[in-house]
Amino acid sequence: MKRTTAIALIAMANFALAGTSFAQSNGVRATVPFDFTVGSKLLPSGTYTIQRESTNPNVIMIRSHEKHIAVLSLVNQDSNKSPNGGKLRFHKYGGQYFLSEILSDRAGMNVEISPSKTEKRAQLQQATLKSSSETVVAAQ
Repeated sequence: MKRTTAIALIAMANFALAGTSFAQSNGVRATVPFDFTVGSKLLPSGTYTIQRESTNPNVIMIRSHEKHIAVLSLVNQDSNKSPNGGKLRFHKYGGQYFLSEILSDRAGMNVEISPSKTEKRAQLQQATLKSSSETVVAAQ
């Protein structure tokens, strides 16, 4: 009887752990209505899932299953901002959008993406013309 109870408890613990890891692996999901850049990669508008890499918490994977795209990016923890729901923040220079922050309570993700060389170049070009702007997209 004790052996059966022990096996049942171990099985329940495994299911609970599997459910927890599955919930964490879902990450952040957002539909971005415009093309945007991450690092040096231009991504088309669409629905994306953003997850932390399991081997390194400072790396995220941005993936579109509908367009068969996957991009890795380095991130920095951003403890100064409260996620307050879920959102992706973008910097906009001219007609170019650059992913800059991912804030999500549900996924436990509160990270910044450092500006890439491509973004810095766009920022310099825009500085000579006019100021930049910031755009926010809701995420789940």
